[in-house]
Amino acid sequence: MALPDRPLVVSVVVADGLVGSFGLGVCAEVFGYDRRAMGLPRFDFGLVTEAPGVLRTDTGIPITVEHGLERLERSDIVSITAWELFAREPSPALLDAFRAAHARGATIVSHCTGAFVLAAAGLLDGMRVTTHWKYAGELAARFPEVTVDPSVLYVDNGQVITGAGTAAGVDTLLHLVRREWGAAAANALAREMVVPPHRDGGQAQFIDAPVPACEDDLLGAVLEWATGNLAEEISVDLLARRALMSPRTFARRFKATTGTTPHAWLLGQRLAAAEALLEESDAPVEEIARLVGFGTAAGLREQFTRRRGISPRAYRQTFRTTSTAGSAVGAVPQQLDRHGVRTGRMGSDEALVEAGLGQPA
Repeated sequence: MALPDRPLVVSVVVADGLVGSFGLGVCAEVFGYDRRAMGLPRFDFGLVTEAPGVLRTDTGIPITVEHGLERLERSDIVSITAWELFAREPSPALLDAFRAAHARGATIVSHCTGAFVLAAAGLLDGMRVTTHWKYAGELAARFPEVTVDPSVLYVDNGQVITGAGTAAGVDTLLHLVRREWGAAAANALAREMVVPPHRDGGQAQFIDAPVPACEDDLLGAVLEWATGNLAEEISVDLLARRALMSPRTFARRFKATTGTTPHAWLLGQRLAAAEALLEESDAPVEEIARLVGFGTAAGLREQFTRRRGISPRAYRQTFRTTSTAGSAVGAVPQQLDRHGVRTGRMGSDEALVEAGLGQPA
């Protein structure tokens, strides 16, 4: 797809003593480097605060912030990192700057408790949003006009994206990259960052007990087999037999290990494989549908449109990777742990990404 001629202005709003080191690092990793070789545009990345100068991060490390709130007047993407919930209220000037950026059409992204600032500005009214699961109840109590979902990693409402805590900042920004510049760019960036392109499941898997690592070699082998044989008719019974388990035991262990259901996981694999083939091959939609296990073009179109918010043909026209046009259609791509998510340019309709999409298998 065509990239803008000018750099996209990306601003991260920070405050003294509240600068979330991890969230700031993620933003810098995604937007602070020249990623044009990956299919991303040029970025003009900068930090913004009300009183520019030397600020302290939440870990006490000093950083120099050169830009004041006026930078938001020309920013295409505005992100805010974690915010102190009880000792500091966002100032009227900061809230007005966010409102003005939003009214002008900038994409607004919050990380962790940064959602409290967006809510205070009234930018989340009537929306379904998320924040760190530990503070979801506080957000809901303070802002009853906001629907808070503590179980997801991020929620995309088009112009406003809210992300959960800490590492969910990676998921949130990779989703934004995927939405705006396509799966190939997001996958390339994920490889550069040495992270999965998309994590199945949501925050629910981290509440009370973390998801165990997939140390079950047999289950891991079954998942690898499934991703390499998407064209086959794959059922839970079949996967369970390959794992030498009963269907009920398999489904229970699968959910505990991946944070989602076998049905939702398999649907995500097929959609992600279809997405990659639409971008990187000349195969007709009918052939792609067969290769990834939807059987017919109609089946692929139905699921793709429902999850992506766009038809396969329109997706190909938007995110076509011209440098790989004409590449041979071989094995379905591996390591594509991604659910279907609705895609679109900045300002798209609401798209909610959450755990357990689809009906339990």
